[in-house]
Amino acid sequence: MRKMGINITRHACLYETAPAYVTDQPRFLNSAVRAVTKLGPHELLGVLKKIEKDMGRTGGIRYGPRPIDLDILFYGKYQIGSDILTVPHVRIWERPFVMAPLMDLLGSVIDSDTIACWHSFSTDSDGLFGSWEKLGGESLIGKEGMKRVLPIRNHLWEWSEKTSVMGILNLTPDSFSDGGKFLSVENAVSHVHSMISEGADIVDIGAQSTQPMASRISAEEELDRLIPVLEAVLEMPEMQGKLISVDTFYSDVASEAVNKGAHIINDVSAGQLDPNMHEMVASLDVPYIAMHMRGDPTTMQSSDNLQYDDVCSQVASELFSRVKDAELSGVPAWRIIIDPGIGFSKKTEHNLEILAGLPAIRTEIAKRSIAVSHAPLLIGPSRKRFLGEICNRPAAVERDSATIASVTAGTLGGANIVRVHNVKDNVDAVKVCDAMLKERRTQS
Repeated sequence: MRKMGINITRHACLYETAPAYVTDQPRFLNSAVRAVTKLGPHELLGVLKKIEKDMGRTGGIRYGPRPIDLDILFYGKYQIGSDILTVPHVRIWERPFVMAPLMDLLGSVIDSDTIACWHSFSTDSDGLFGSWEKLGGESLIGKEGMKRVLPIRNHLWEWSEKTSVMGILNLTPDSFSDGGKFLSVENAVSHVHSMISEGADIVDIGAQSTQPMASRISAEEELDRLIPVLEAVLEMPEMQGKLISVDTFYSDVASEAVNKGAHIINDVSAGQLDPNMHEMVASLDVPYIAMHMRGDPTTMQSSDNLQYDDVCSQVASELFSRVKDAELSGVPAWRIIIDPGIGFSKKTEHNLEILAGLPAIRTEIAKRSIAVSHAPLLIGPSRKRFLGEICNRPAAVERDSATIASVTAGTLGGANIVRVHNVKDNVDAVKVCDAMLKERRTQS
């Protein structure tokens, strides 16, 4: 679409859905995009039909199996009726698999005349929101054959099924908790073996310290530390079915890591420390963890970067701004994981407000993008300094109990991934939380 003069500005989530109308066929993937183009509506339709043909679509049973189906749902403020094109699309209002991604392209706040016009086209007096609720709204997700998924490797990850535990592997001499412990390939592999045996779903490998005041190393030095360990971990039989993320803010490191076999890029700067990161991630087609941080590790705890009037609102707004930049660079919303950055540019009280305020962060993001508000949410409170301050535990390794408490609070508040040093105890903690959440859903 981009090559054909269609500039994509927003993406919906990606939905795996049961087939409609003709049910004896494989499950479908559905999504939607917002875009800007100079093409007229009929020109646009022609371009979309050409894309369908180029991707292998041929004539067949209506609603039957096809590799791709592209429809124009809205075109600016226009209503169009011709022999070959009707806009708004005539069947929008009856199809949950169309309405769900369409809603994702909106914000809960109507921010333009065009969006107000789209709402006016709805058959419901409450606009598109009312039409979606009439179909069942958010209650349909996870039921009725409709699930939000994230494409990763060669499968679809239904990340909301359970809380995932990400085990930390630091290959640095200066990380605050375990710096210097896993510098050799042998020690690193042994630690990964332990984390996997304890139940880790993801292993996050970092070769650059991002603790406060950490000195920055070059991409070349980071790769020298990372690649031998990454290659060794990928060869471990027990990594079958597990995911590897690489913690880096360098685009060159991200590229090399993914080419070697890493599955996820975890960027503490959300693209602020390397102007090429977003375009690189877009070209790599991997999930991207975008974390909130102000400044860099040497400046993030400065007085200016610690000023907040409403930390949840401002973190949400600033994080969405980074995600929007990534989307404009070609990273679809369905590949983005958001992280509010506990311990980065935050005081103790800020970290506590975030842990208690994850639903508020999602709600604030939803004002601008419902899709991004539904993204998987990661928290990383493990052994952070604020836990030591609260519990009077100056040594990082003594903060595991406090970590479990914060992970529990975050999971019950809607976190989907928890990044931890102590895998075993936190796996048990999230299992209990998941059981509580499942029971809550059963009762509602």
